[in-house]
Amino acid sequence: MSSYIRKAHHGGSWYESNPEELYDTLSTYLKDAKEDPASANKFKSSPNPNISTSRPRGIISPHAGLAHSGSTAAYAYLGLDEFLKSSNSNSPSSDTTITVVVLHPSHHVYLDGCAISGASTIETPLCDLLVDESLRSELLTSSSTGIFTTFTTMDQTTDEREHSGEMQFPYIAKMFMDCNRKPGKMKVLPIMVGALSTDKEKIFGKILSSYLARNEIFTIVSSDFCHWGKRFNYAPTVPPGEMKAPSTISEIYEYIEWMDRLGMDEITSQEPGAFAKYIRLFKNTICGRHPIGVYLSALKENATAGKEEVDIMFVKYAQSSQVRSNHDSSVSYASAVTRRI
Repeated sequence: MSSYIRKAHHGGSWYESNPEELYDTLSTYLKDAKEDPASANKFKSSPNPNISTSRPRGIISPHAGLAHSGSTAAYAYLGLDEFLKSSNSNSPSSDTTITVVVLHPSHHVYLDGCAISGASTIETPLCDLLVDESLRSELLTSSSTGIFTTFTTMDQTTDEREHSGEMQFPYIAKMFMDCNRKPGKMKVLPIMVGALSTDKEKIFGKILSSYLARNEIFTIVSSDFCHWGKRFNYAPTVPPGEMKAPSTISEIYEYIEWMDRLGMDEITSQEPGAFAKYIRLFKNTICGRHPIGVYLSALKENATAGKEEVDIMFVKYAQSSQVRSNHDSSVSYASAVTRRI
């Protein structure tokens, strides 16, 4: 397999191509998220009293243009910042390589499986990100028990056209720049998750589970939430079947948030089947539903095997606009942090 250097294909349109401007924008978003009192109080409401001090293991982050979802994503990326700092404090001179695995959907090509980036290096305006080619090799030679399922690799064109992975790279690059760790000891591995059946989500989740449980691996799941409006061919205003929405809901944007939060609750329950059932019932246009399904399957596999148990908590929710009529449209953004318990 011939590798390639992945260009910052969406730089200058989806996010700033000027490194100083991009760094300042990300810094402002992170500062605002860190200083938000509501953010600091989120984990205090968790039933697990130690969750606010336990080690972050992953995040769910949106992937719209930086001007639209970057401020929401910052709440999640505080988790990666904490993970990197805790890794440094445990062994600041360690030769252990930290790898950030990015599970993202496919918006442009049909894929009935999972494809790993074939790049050796990922360019960003801030710095280049090294791809973990060793971990990629491990995954490419892995297979599931029973049904044979393998990972494939993306070609450069497919890789660069897809924005959902790329929109995570500027934040990752900033975190790596700010982290006092040996050069070359921080890497990434983007994995495109296709339109999988629930059974295949479980299979790929099982394959990935032992890798994602490694202490040196941090997982990012890239997903926006509801895409509502005629341009998305999705504009419900009442729940399906005999289900009733709360009587306090009077605006469409309130209904959208209520519906999104039902899905978020299923994610925090860490029951892949329950989340899949929610998607079938509401048909909510959560574009990262398959990466989420694979991630939940991996978490459940690790919990069942006693390898790792985690808590997922959503720390920020926002909408691109407040829908009040059928002529409006919006996209929802949500950030979550996964912590070991």
